[in-house]
Amino acid sequence: MRRLRIAAAALATALAVGGCGPSAPDYKSIWTTTTSTSTTAPDAEKPVSISTWFEQNNVTGAPVAPDKLTDLTVTVPEPPGWKPYFNVNLSPGTRTIAKGDTYPTAMLLVFQLDGNFDVAQALKHANGDAELSENFKQLNASDANFRGFPSSMIEGSYDLNGQRMQSYNRIVIAEGTPARANLPGQRYLVQLTVTAFADQAQADGPDIQAIIKGFTVAKK
Repeated sequence: MRRLRIAAAALATALAVGGCGPSAPDYKSIWTTTTSTSTTAPDAEKPVSISTWFEQNNVTGAPVAPDKLTDLTVTVPEPPGWKPYFNVNLSPGTRTIAKGDTYPTAMLLVFQLDGNFDVAQALKHANGDAELSENFKQLNASDANFRGFPSSMIEGSYDLNGQRMQSYNRIVIAEGTPARANLPGQRYLVQLTVTAFADQAQADGPDIQAIIKGFTVAKK
């Protein structure tokens, strides 16, 4: 399976929701708080990333462009002033938008999963990549469902190439519409990561909140 390296591109995490749609996150207060908790742990207690967990449990995955999905709708809005961002180092099918030439960015990935696994156990490792980032400080997290699908979210700050970054990451394990009745749907890992320079997080807050609130995962 192609590894999802959150710290190398953006920090991943999910947002908690209730009812039929996402609750409105208090994004600006989360990203401007000065209270944080380090998740640094001894080597024996280091988190295991979800990609490593999948590999250990013989689950493979292939990237799929969100607009090529036939059984699932996965979208993010594009705020005014943001535009598509292309990087040859990203997985095929990755959709990334940016405001300007660097950060803030929003990255959307979809992986078609192949293999039997316990979704709840997999999502216990959804925040592993984020927690393994350099000097990671958690600001918020949730394991509530997202639009009816199992999900996990984490928000925090970390160091990347000498810069302090702040990021929101959600991972959703979604099931597409079955091809025929009485059959299970295809499983997908859907990941939204929104990243900004920490010292600009407050200014970028309205746009980023709009992206988070407008993120959609639904069966077709």
